[in-house]
Amino acid sequence: MAVPLVAVVAFNHFSPFHLSVPCIIFGDLLHDQKLFELKIYAEESGLIRSNEGLSVKSSLSVEELTQADIIIVPSWRDPAEKPNQIMLDAMVEAHARGNQVVGLCLGTYVLAYAGLLKNHKAATHWEFEQDFINRFPDVELDCNALYVDDDRLITSAGTAAGLDCCLYLVRQRYGSVIANKLARRMVIPPYREGGQAQFIERPVPVSTQDARINRLLDYLRNNLNKIHGLDELAQYSMMSRRTFTRQFYKATGMSVGDWLLIERLQRSQELLESTSLAIDTIAEQVGFHSTVSLRQHFKHRFNVTPSEWRKTFQGKYPRLASVEVA
Repeated sequence: MAVPLVAVVAFNHFSPFHLSVPCIIFGDLLHDQKLFELKIYAEESGLIRSNEGLSVKSSLSVEELTQADIIIVPSWRDPAEKPNQIMLDAMVEAHARGNQVVGLCLGTYVLAYAGLLKNHKAATHWEFEQDFINRFPDVELDCNALYVDDDRLITSAGTAAGLDCCLYLVRQRYGSVIANKLARRMVIPPYREGGQAQFIERPVPVSTQDARINRLLDYLRNNLNKIHGLDELAQYSMMSRRTFTRQFYKATGMSVGDWLLIERLQRSQELLESTSLAIDTIAEQVGFHSTVSLRQHFKHRFNVTPSEWRKTFQGKYPRLASVEVA
């Protein structure tokens, strides 16, 4: 039985890391069994070079590209640049044949330029979400997901999320045992769900153009552990309650409750990453006053628990530490 053909798209100025992700996952990583036939397709002729001086050569024609069981675009060099139309048409034809088309990180732009993502869900790197939405308003972008699978169109967030997405594709074809074996060989976590949130840094503005609101924000940041009422905060800001709520929203773009929730979650992230404080202590320090409340808000916002967040950012993976690499 023929193994699936995986075509990885390369282009000049490619990122070595992004290109290597599908190459190592779908290449001959296990040695004892051939899972995929991996080939490189380039839309440009000759040697394809990265900015670092690495080079690759195409081993597929555009006609063969349409026959690939899985086409993977591992990134893209410029979100504002539309790729070669011949390649885009080949991707559309491949998808029409029932094959999978994958965009990792900024590779999602390539699928969108091909028109494949119209009225479909997709993911890309969080830093480019607004640019992507502006360019492709007919795509339903999930700004949090690690990867999304919608009608054989699979797209992922940036960098390491590409590994999760590729392992997901292996799991589809060969099941969890093989996918986990590949993960152990690479010494990475074997499974993260596509719906798990990207680790996104969304800082709340430190200051606004309103001096009175700025003083209040400093006060709130230094007193996150306290319960705050609108009347109290309006009095602190020397405004009526109605004026205060209007001015606060005008200055920050959100309600007092939403601002406090985001600040408390950001502070809890910092404490989880940088301290060994118990989670109930963190909950109290940031103003949730209940471990259950912290867990619920954290899970809702980031799709992971506080403990899982701490393990990720403090590098604690006990299940991997004792794994024997076959």
